[in-house]
Amino acid sequence: MSAPGRDLDVPAGPGLPAGATIPAGELVERFSRSPGPGGQSVNTSDTRVELLFAPGTSLAFTPAQRDRLVRNLGEVLVQGQVSVVASEHRSQLRNRTAARRRLVDLLRAAVAPPPPPRRATRPSRASQRRRVEAKKQVGRTKALRGRVREE
Repeated sequence: MSAPGRDLDVPAGPGLPAGATIPAGELVERFSRSPGPGGQSVNTSDTRVELLFAPGTSLAFTPAQRDRLVRNLGEVLVQGQVSVVASEHRSQLRNRTAARRRLVDLLRAAVAPPPPPRRATRPSRASQRRRVEAKKQVGRTKALRGRVREE
């Protein structure tokens, strides 16, 4: 993780074999007053951070990775940009770091390839036999719970 105001390093992972570095010029940070904790300075300091990033025009990713990002982030994108907000800390610096960390997590999840499809299998004959025997045993146990009959 890089410091706020610098290039953003996305570590290697599924879909990003070599990782990626997003230039600082592609990230936009906006600051506003935070509704969270802050004591006396809550109404005077701009600690809430909104981090904006446009994955569709980024040069940090290959065209295939950009397509996957835009496709997987489709519902999150607003005017082609993804927005991450952090306001849980009192410090602007800590909120900037938290927003950058969230953006990295979001991008890594979106660029990961889909899992392989499930291949349907059939239960083995022995497992079918065990299942039927277990059901019969439960039935015999329940049959013993009936009323006692006099002979």
